[in-house]
Amino acid sequence: MPSAEVPDIVVGRLPIYLRALAFMAAAGQEITSSHELGQKLGISSAQIRKDLSHFGEFGKQGTGYRISHLQEQIKRILKVSQEWEVALIGIGDLGHAVARYNGFKNRGFHIALLFDNDPAKIGTRLGDLEVLDAARLKETLAERQIKIVMIATPAGDAQSVADTCIEAGVKAILNYAPISLTAPEGVRVQHLDPVAYLQWMTYYL
Repeated sequence: MPSAEVPDIVVGRLPIYLRALAFMAAAGQEITSSHELGQKLGISSAQIRKDLSHFGEFGKQGTGYRISHLQEQIKRILKVSQEWEVALIGIGDLGHAVARYNGFKNRGFHIALLFDNDPAKIGTRLGDLEVLDAARLKETLAERQIKIVMIATPAGDAQSVADTCIEAGVKAILNYAPISLTAPEGVRVQHLDPVAYLQWMTYYL
């Protein structure tokens, strides 16, 4: 089935399944079931089987799933069998923390470029990377054929930064800035605003 026909909410659950499988594999486990995955994730076993059925048959009734095989298949579906180079724009407190986060390693992503427009930050180093001048953002992204960026700029700068990235050929944007970005069809934008999620949760308190 073409990926365009798979509900977005299903695609959003695949990384959760992949993370659970990684924990199982790290513990030396070789086989799992939709029932066990469901118990660990709070998702019904029927929902897990339905989600996976969009992409093929990965297990056998009565024997479950071979964890290594299911990991490989979900990585293939999500296109993270390869490693994607990612550019991070905005090296403030949040950007600094994201740049130092080790969770991207071995999960399909590598922060390869850092950008900021603050003269005090340009040319400084963060780990193995030099902070580049955001004035060269468009040409550098195009030259490196970067398809994924993370934006951690102030809200007022985020849309113009996104526009520049899109002009450079970027197709996926993870936005940490507290503002909703607009993008043309064919460019995927995901927003991560911790305050918005906190406000969502306090409704239930």
